[in-house]
Amino acid sequence: MSTTNIVIMVAIVLYLIGMVIIGAVFSRKTKNTDDFYLGGRKLGPIVTAMSAEASDMSSWLLMGLPAVALMTGLAEATWTALGLAIGTYINWLIVAKRIRIYTSKLNAVTLPDFFSKRFGDKKHIITCIAAIFIIIFFIPYTASGFSACGKLFSSLFGADYVTAMIISACVIVLYCTLGGFLAASTSDFVQSVIMTIALLVVVGFGEGVINGFGNVFNNVSSLNGYLDVFKGFDVASGTTMSYGALPVASTLAWGLGYFGMPHILLRFMAIEDEKKLKLSRRVASIWVVISMSIAVLIGVVGYSLMKNGIVPTYTDSSNAETIIVDIAKFIASHGYIPAFVGGIILAGILASTMSTADSQLLAAASAFSQNIVQETLGKKFDAKKGMLIARITVIVISVIAVFLALDPTSSVFRIVSFAWAGFGAVFGPVVLFGLFWKRTNMYGAIAGMISGGASIFIWKFIIRVQFADTILNIYELLPAFIIASIVILVVSLATKEPDKEITKTFDYVQAQCKK
Repeated sequence: MSTTNIVIMVAIVLYLIGMVIIGAVFSRKTKNTDDFYLGGRKLGPIVTAMSAEASDMSSWLLMGLPAVALMTGLAEATWTALGLAIGTYINWLIVAKRIRIYTSKLNAVTLPDFFSKRFGDKKHIITCIAAIFIIIFFIPYTASGFSACGKLFSSLFGADYVTAMIISACVIVLYCTLGGFLAASTSDFVQSVIMTIALLVVVGFGEGVINGFGNVFNNVSSLNGYLDVFKGFDVASGTTMSYGALPVASTLAWGLGYFGMPHILLRFMAIEDEKKLKLSRRVASIWVVISMSIAVLIGVVGYSLMKNGIVPTYTDSSNAETIIVDIAKFIASHGYIPAFVGGIILAGILASTMSTADSQLLAAASAFSQNIVQETLGKKFDAKKGMLIARITVIVISVIAVFLALDPTSSVFRIVSFAWAGFGAVFGPVVLFGLFWKRTNMYGAIAGMISGGASIFIWKFIIRVQFADTILNIYELLPAFIIASIVILVVSLATKEPDKEITKTFDYVQAQCKK
């Protein structure tokens, strides 16, 4: 290993050691499953905001989004980022406070637990269905994070992809099983800072090497449609694309996914004081807008770097996901201090990956150990045994995710896109109807979840394939979200009204939200 790579590795190892220390510290504060999954509802407003967005953005921010911007221009990347920015703000504005109050009133510590208590499901049917969907969509989501880590080390050090991916997974599992939610949230806050530094350094470097943003945009201006948000340009084939009203609407629908993201909603549920959510909302919204704008800009700058031979010539978006890794390698080749800076950039990619993977693991583990084993199957354990089962579940789910991540050619962006749509369609409508419509009942919620989940698979793997050249070839989240919403509305109205005890709790929460 060269001296440069040793310096890079030192920076990365220091970061990884820091994450494990955080896990060890918070393991002492994690006494029961409530602490393990929700941190005892003790998160401060800044940690809530930054950990929610760090766990949201994942490796998609530093790998997937810049790659899409680089290889297809501004159209898809811009509308995706805009949809997410709008979704972030609205989610914090209308969902955060209400779900914090509601879950506290019902003493619910997971999203399936909230659904069960909100709709009076004493047989835990909703709990079981919700938990199954969480596991179905979170395992591949987690696998995409492990894959990103494998790509990072394989590209940087020439290490075997599978070995690098497994080692990265082990580190994530270690601090996650040690400290649970508090460790994950605190590490996510630290990781969001590292991600921000990485983004700023990379875009600043690119601008400097190309001698200003003027030259950056001049280099892509000759590509017809590259800078047009209603066209786009396929760099690999050299052809101009079209991005009309329907693709724009379906891409903006990324924002709908926020209403159903368990790992983000858990942050809302865990804040210490709901009165501080306004500060959290402002911090989160500003960070999301700035970070995604820089990520898209890195993609645009990346085209000039590619043409100047500073980074390799990429053949598609999947290959281009190593753009920031390649920039970091170039920076690191200019001395020890630049090598350490390169290591920090690469630690930022690790941070973006780990901040999401840890949250996903906790959500998936809680779905199995808490919602299926203890609530649905009725197995009761003392605090110590409950913690042991929770930690074992994290490990088992990680092993499954590792097997799914064995393919190094998989696209982080596309995997995340599918899992995001799944959560958005399965849980988003149920969350919104459950929080804002008193008439929503258990039957409507169950039907909505099942129809939303089924629609994602049907639209993704049947309709979009069979009608690829028609207007039906749109992002599956939009039609699935609409279908699930209609089903919830129709089934709730067609079946009996919720019990008075349920509506009484709804009215209480409604009154508290107005204070």
